[in-house]
Amino acid sequence: MVKGSDIDNVDFTRKPSLRNARFTDFLIRKNAFDEGGFKGWVFCPGMLFNSTDKWWGDQGKRDKPHEGLDLCLYKDREDKILRLGEKANIPVIYDGIVVRIVDDFLGKSVIIEHLFSDCDNNRFYTIYGHTIPEDNLHVGKIVKEGDVIATLADSNSLKTNIFPHLHISLGWTSKAISYDRLDWENIGAPNTLTLLDPLQVIDWHYLILARENCKKLGLPVRPLNNKIL
Repeated sequence: MVKGSDIDNVDFTRKPSLRNARFTDFLIRKNAFDEGGFKGWVFCPGMLFNSTDKWWGDQGKRDKPHEGLDLCLYKDREDKILRLGEKANIPVIYDGIVVRIVDDFLGKSVIIEHLFSDCDNNRFYTIYGHTIPEDNLHVGKIVKEGDVIATLADSNSLKTNIFPHLHISLGWTSKAISYDRLDWENIGAPNTLTLLDPLQVIDWHYLILARENCKKLGLPVRPLNNKIL
């Protein structure tokens, strides 16, 4: 449970601005991607917010529109498409406080509340799915932007036929909503969380591949830690 005193100790006076996020910059530094170059994110259509398509397996239809953004592929300076490994460090986007850690079908999801000066009647959340949280991460822990909160879960070992990837969701909810309702049965449901497109916060160049080009990548049958193209 998150106590009021925990939140009272957090000094979040900045006005929220999704455009000022430095998530990708933090991720590059925390994983030393700058050594090999990180030119931009690469997405298949099924990785995008509100997509009704899968990008793995039979690449058929999802049960419901995608609640967030899947980060998996990126280009280096030589325009080779690479992918995040299962040990990639995941930084938090903004200062905040951990309010829930819940199971998802590939690992655990960390839910962080961010307090801003002009959000008197609402709460803003970022959600980091398919991860293994850091050992010292717990509900009530205060985190600062750029702090590593988790690593990617190794989905390959679960025989799910899907690459390790980070799912990010973000959105607003009323303060009347209990933290207990922040789970994958309710996220994106009416009157719970008003979801936003995470492309606004990745703060980096990105490329969206045509569906047929995604099929040429052979997702997700390539060996771990290999180049895709």
